Amino acid sequence: MRILVFLLMSVLSAPVLAGNAQVAVAANFAQTLKQLITLYTKSRPDDRIGVTVASTGKLAAQIRQGAPYDIFLAADQRRPAELAQEGLLLPASIRTYAQGILVLWTPARGVPLGPESLRQGNVQPLALANARTAPYGVAAEAVLARVNLPVAVKQVTAENVGQSYHFAHSGAAAAAFVALSQVQQQGGSQWRVPADWYAPIVQQGGLLGANATAQRFYDFLFSPQAQTLIDQAGYRVPDDAF
Repeated sequence: MRILVFLLMSVLSAPVLAGNAQVAVAANFAQTLKQLITLYTKSRPDDRIGVTVASTGKLAAQIRQGAPYDIFLAADQRRPAELAQEGLLLPASIRTYAQGILVLWTPARGVPLGPESLRQGNVQPLALANARTAPYGVAAEAVLARVNLPVAVKQVTAENVGQSYHFAHSGAAAAAFVALSQVQQQGGSQWRVPADWYAPIVQQGGLLGANATAQRFYDFLFSPQAQTLIDQAGYRVPDDAF
């Protein structure tokens, strides 16, 4: 009996082994994820969290092709659900980690951005993510349809919301539809699109297999500490996050 108790205590007191995990993350959340990893590694300095950034659709395609990811942080609900149905993502692990906020942004100060500016064709070229692969692109297209954007307005289609931001930041576009999290700490001008102008950008994640390090980091994303950071970064978080 003493031997059994000793062995049990040894298992419980054994240190959690460090390991590696690879996260596939939608472009809008890349900078916030970087901050979360920094926060996480303060308590788990030996864990190594790698990151691959792309549009949600492109990452889902890579997962179907066998890309060695452990965590998928999408910018929508559809791709995690589809991957779970295909047996590529653990269904029970799917959770909402954030809800995106769409803004129209330009690095120039004092620029009037909003429905009237768009209707009058005063903002062009206009950058937005590809709606076929990026949920923020779907949201942007819904906004443009609502304001009846003139056909003559030039649009620049970006591969993802990160590239959409780059187009405006570099001057290749007059303004870009991006995530609030990408620009809220920057200057320039922005219009925060009313939330009821586009379908909620519910960003869900999930685990792609059994990896202890990935499980630890994924659990951390839903901790009060992490959810507070996500909220401060410019996202809405689930009502029960706090």
